[in-house]
Amino acid sequence: MPEGADADRAAVREDRLLGGRLRLAQLPTGHRAGTDAILLIAAAGTARHLIDLGSGVGTAGLGLVALGRASRATLVERDADATALARRNAGLNGLDRCVAVVETDIAAPARVHASLGLAPGMADLVVSNPPFNRTGQHRASPDPVRALAHAMMPDDLGHWLKTAARLMAGQGRLVMIHRPEALPWLLPLLGQRFGSFGIRPVHTKPDDPARRVLIGAVLGGKAPARLLPALVLHQTDGRFTPLADSLNNGDAQIAL
Repeated sequence: MPEGADADRAAVREDRLLGGRLRLAQLPTGHRAGTDAILLIAAAGTARHLIDLGSGVGTAGLGLVALGRASRATLVERDADATALARRNAGLNGLDRCVAVVETDIAAPARVHASLGLAPGMADLVVSNPPFNRTGQHRASPDPVRALAHAMMPDDLGHWLKTAARLMAGQGRLVMIHRPEALPWLLPLLGQRFGSFGIRPVHTKPDDPARRVLIGAVLGGKAPARLLPALVLHQTDGRFTPLADSLNNGDAQIAL
């Protein structure tokens, strides 16, 4: 039996999300689908063709297609283990014909992406749940795969946003989730190519500081930025709010 991280990768298990509408094979430890992916799905809206950048095992892209909110999805991920699981998950959900999985570095040159079928202007929506931590400013995992999944520098995210803009059709939408403390450097990066921001803080409980922000933006958008009412996930006693329950079941959506 493999040891350490290899053992973790061998012990794949199947979970069900979105009220059972999404079957998801994933590793029992490390970076796993959870509330962040659910929030991203809820905030994404609808699309003809979406691209999920840094898709991991495919949660957001597959979830949106499974819910009927996107007709097609392309999942882009550089980790071979994750892309293998994403392909497996597309099959588990009967979505092989409308979901493509591309294994590549998001920061790779445009010619590399084009050779893999990632064509300019192919999508009307890009969603992303990028690594939140800044490299060197958190305790990194000893597993290099997990370390890459949890941390990046602002310049790296700049490459992601450049790729997102290239793959979008005119007036395409970007929807992403991040931490509030990233806003001082994240918004200037976004502003180089995107505008018409909608920003919604997400609080664990009513009196807690926001732990996440959902950001919607339009390629080349010119409308004023909007700070939207906060989303609260838990009541003071720890139970999910009715809205959070509905989000977890895949029934409700979040406007940005």
